[in-house]
Amino acid sequence: MMPQTSKFLRHESCPECGSSDALAIYDNGGQHCFGSGCDYHVFGDGETPMTTQELPKAKPLNMGGVVAAIPQRRLSQETCSRFGVTVEYSSTGEIQKHYYPYYNADTGEVCAAKVRDVKTKGFHSTGDMSGVGFFGQQQCNSNKYITITEGELDALSVYEMFNKQYDVVSLRSGASNAAKEIKEQLEWLESYENIVICFDNDKAGDAALEQVKDLFSPNKLKIVKLPVKDASDMLIANRVKDFTQLWWNAKVYRPDGIVAGTDTWDKLVEKRQVKSIPYPWEGLNHITRGHRPYELVTITSGSGMGKSQFIREIEYDLLQRCEGNIGVLALEEDVARTSLGIMSVAANRPLHLEEDTPVDQLRPYWEATLGTGRYYLFDHWGSTSTDNLLARVRYMAKALDCRYVVLDHLSIVVSSQESGDERKAIDEIMTKLRTLVAETGICLFLVSHLRRSQGKAHEDGAQISLGELRGSQAIAQLSDIVIGMERDQQNMNEDIRNTTTVRVLKNRYTGETGPACWLQYDRGTGRMKEVASPEIGADF
Repeated sequence: MMPQTSKFLRHESCPECGSSDALAIYDNGGQHCFGSGCDYHVFGDGETPMTTQELPKAKPLNMGGVVAAIPQRRLSQETCSRFGVTVEYSSTGEIQKHYYPYYNADTGEVCAAKVRDVKTKGFHSTGDMSGVGFFGQQQCNSNKYITITEGELDALSVYEMFNKQYDVVSLRSGASNAAKEIKEQLEWLESYENIVICFDNDKAGDAALEQVKDLFSPNKLKIVKLPVKDASDMLIANRVKDFTQLWWNAKVYRPDGIVAGTDTWDKLVEKRQVKSIPYPWEGLNHITRGHRPYELVTITSGSGMGKSQFIREIEYDLLQRCEGNIGVLALEEDVARTSLGIMSVAANRPLHLEEDTPVDQLRPYWEATLGTGRYYLFDHWGSTSTDNLLARVRYMAKALDCRYVVLDHLSIVVSSQESGDERKAIDEIMTKLRTLVAETGICLFLVSHLRRSQGKAHEDGAQISLGELRGSQAIAQLSDIVIGMERDQQNMNEDIRNTTTVRVLKNRYTGETGPACWLQYDRGTGRMKEVASPEIGADF
């Protein structure tokens, strides 16, 4: 008989009785057929020869049913026979039950089965499921490829679609216990060169995949994502070609953030196709080469430097120059005030100061801006939580085709946080904003404030540095471009008093930084025009 030290490896067909899977193969070279009435036996190393009468007799579980095709699932009799699957017929000749056998990992005997009621689609188990391996593990022959599915029908379907060529198994308990079951069989699975996971296309399948995908050795795992719920559905729909293409084209899994150099060509080509969009001012363009999709541009200054007007000039220029919509989240003013500010740029005069202007005279400027259908504003009152704002930005980008989004300004978002740690709150918000930009491909213009200066005030013309960004270095680290604005608000010279120095503090695109241009505020038009220098105030 088999010594206690021998270990069951697999099932094969028996040369004596012809059974497709009753012959158990052991790691000591021994073989024994558990087919009914068959006494075929090959002694392994260390075995003591015995008479036929002394050989252990199999006590297979009586599953019921007969081996047959399952037409409703497009499963052939050959496939069912290979896995030992049987069916039970009703009195009217219809299949009413499936029996899926499970084998003891040590003895190779059928010790349990899962029974599927076709009508109710319910399952129950019979026999002893303790010590069993995967469904289908007994028919595996250690090929180069092993596919793991969630359920028995999926395993049968994969085997059928591959014309019975490659090993496939399924989990015992579906997605809920995937990690535990795979860990139990990890040594055996690792004997394969390629491990392919084909779980269900649903939340449970995705969750199970997340739990198991890092268990395997590097470069072994491939993941098949199906366009329908599972492999059985692919076979039923006769999408065999689609499945095999997905299976063969599945790429080797790598943890997030690791990309093979050979996979970068498409990304490179896509990047080259992204065109820079100019700012309205030549000096700023000279340093930054404009702005681009997937960029986070932070604009910062002290109080009253003209950040809002600077942003409105950019918004209006985008409206004239580019396709795509513009999303505006101006958190310091209501929608009506924001709308009037945008219209003022088109009107070339400060409409908010013209309280006596008849409403009908405002209509053309509304039609040229807000009325184009390309602006979307956020009516934020009473709702400025981080998650709410991020959800609105994502909606603007994905649902409303807003390629450019303005968030004015960060400090108000921070003030809505329950945590009293401003630095931590800004770290969290900036990380989420950076991720959102990468996810949606928008260009995000973010307005941020500065810390109060310890020396000369920024409002008195003090030069800005990156280290003065309020709250956290995450703003500088996660922004692609940081633009600072400086203005001496109390200077006796009117030209200097009304002229803002635009300074590039960070520039990931070209690396160039420093003073970019000077913008002079025209009280008559309410516009910011580029000038040669604050001292002269001549047109640039």
